[in-house]
Amino acid sequence: MRSGELARLAGVTVRTLRHYHQVGVVAEPDRDSNGYRAYDVHDLVRVLRVRRLAALGVPLERMPGVLDDADGDGRGTVDLLDDLDRELADRMDRIARQREVIARLRDHRAAPDVPPELAPFLAVFAAAGLPADVVRLDRDQSVLLAHFAGEEGMARLARFYERLSGPALFPVVAAVSDAFSRLGPQTTDEEISTFAETFAAALGPEIGGLGLGSEEDPTPDLGDAVEMLGRHTDDVLNPQQRRALQRLAEILEAATAP
Repeated sequence: MRSGELARLAGVTVRTLRHYHQVGVVAEPDRDSNGYRAYDVHDLVRVLRVRRLAALGVPLERMPGVLDDADGDGRGTVDLLDDLDRELADRMDRIARQREVIARLRDHRAAPDVPPELAPFLAVFAAAGLPADVVRLDRDQSVLLAHFAGEEGMARLARFYERLSGPALFPVVAAVSDAFSRLGPQTTDEEISTFAETFAAALGPEIGGLGLGSEEDPTPDLGDAVEMLGRHTDDVLNPQQRRALQRLAEILEAATAP
């Protein structure tokens, strides 16, 4: 048989057959007088065995130990089958967790790249008709916060977002967000200070509470998050918005100073 015929009979491509040669699971046969490789039925059996092992998920590098088992009693494959079973069980667990995340995101019509724990609250922001730049800023910053909070801090972060999106605070959040989006070249220094003071009075306690932990609920280390959030806002906000946040930070720092 030529390589094309063997590949057809085995249900593989010639390229796959060549790959089997390269990794050493199927030996390359000698070439006949016209320079073509000559395969026989034993090569076909070998390729079919490789396909069966591949269908079970056996890595190519572990196949020779099975394929070259001279006795054919399978005594050398017990550990391999156990490993495959564990890998499949782990993969099924991962798939189940992925499906849970997908279901949560789909329930809230959330984008697949947002933290699923925050999806319900970000969905509230997105559905409220807030300015597009504010929604985009909230999404990107939530990605940063969720990453640096990690699993340990995610519960605290989710509670923070839950309070902001709840009926008591969300009207305030929406009003502040709308006012923030309107800051621009025509905004005066007095208006910037007024905005920062209004923001601090309305939401300062919630922001400050994010950094207050306890022995049972320790505060996550958000040092890197603060730095990255600063870089992010420096890049996407206009000068008046950056000054407003700087003034807000000064007010909050003064409020917590001893």
